[in-house]
Amino acid sequence: MPLHSFSPFRRISPVILYILLGLGGWLLYQTFQPSLLDPSAEPRAIMARGNLAEDEKNTIEVFKNSAPSVVYITSIALRRNLFNLNVYEIPRGTGSGFIWDKQGRIVTNYHVISDASRLEVTLADHSTWKAVLVGAAPDRDIAVLKISAPKNTLHPISLGDSDDLQVGQKVFAIGNPFGLDQTLTTGIVSALGREIKSVTGRIISDVIQTDAAINPGNSGGPLLDSAGRLIGVNTAIYSPSGGSSGIGFAVPVHEVNNVVPQVIRHGRLIRPGLGISIAPRKLAEEFELPGVLVLNVQPGSTAAKAGLRGTRQVRGGLILGDSILTVNGKPVHNYNELRDAFEQYQVGDSVTLTVLRDGVEQELIVILEAMQ
Repeated sequence: MPLHSFSPFRRISPVILYILLGLGGWLLYQTFQPSLLDPSAEPRAIMARGNLAEDEKNTIEVFKNSAPSVVYITSIALRRNLFNLNVYEIPRGTGSGFIWDKQGRIVTNYHVISDASRLEVTLADHSTWKAVLVGAAPDRDIAVLKISAPKNTLHPISLGDSDDLQVGQKVFAIGNPFGLDQTLTTGIVSALGREIKSVTGRIISDVIQTDAAINPGNSGGPLLDSAGRLIGVNTAIYSPSGGSSGIGFAVPVHEVNNVVPQVIRHGRLIRPGLGISIAPRKLAEEFELPGVLVLNVQPGSTAAKAGLRGTRQVRGGLILGDSILTVNGKPVHNYNELRDAFEQYQVGDSVTLTVLRDGVEQELIVILEAMQ
């Protein structure tokens, strides 16, 4: 049978076909008939809104005053072409930061810039500047950059106080999530005293938890209070999907204000300590010793001057040194806890150690010194 004999129109009566076509034309006419059009139509009048709510006015004011202090950071990595071996640059990632002072120093997260070959900082006026690394404190996930922008373009952020924060208090985050610069999100302080791990695996304590939306690209940006003052550096989110899930974390400003000046002066965080080395935990456990066993005491150190004793070998035998039980009354059970206890103080501070010596507890007052 010829193919044209299968045409569907051969099965429809011509009369029915004409009726269907006529009905379709009538429907189109009814849809666009001229009687429904009105050439005199004008835009509707816009109703005046009235005054903004006080809370809205405050949010707008916080953004206007703080946004010029927030910067956009682009980290650029070097890659080698596998075919011609030429080296070329590619954007590795983006993040946020904020202006610390009129000298052009920028504070951000260490993980934002850790693997970069070159760094660029874009200010709120959209000018872009080459940035150099001043120094970093990876254990605190803080880094300091410097740009050579004119002072009149630099607007240092105002510092607040993170010690008197309360759960429920309103906060604002400004950053560059997903490359969308100068983005404002709002929320509250959800919890205080949280702990998160830095890129080195060290614990960062007293972290602020917030439900203000924090997404990739917000890292390194400021968390602000309702007065527009810095209370934390947005550092991490808890999210299986990688997007904001209402749980974000910020390093508190009291920690930032302690670390940044040291990084500017020394290029790194100066840790307080005692000039001692600690015995492996297995050795202390072998002798069923509590606390942290001192292995060696550096001659001339403040620990040596205070009379702290190290472990020593005499005639083939082992004389155990002091085992540190507490620092200013706070128990310590391993090296990490001892280091964290010391870092609650400054170089030059005196601390009281409770040590176990020859089975007897005694106290020693030691001055903390700078560690490498």
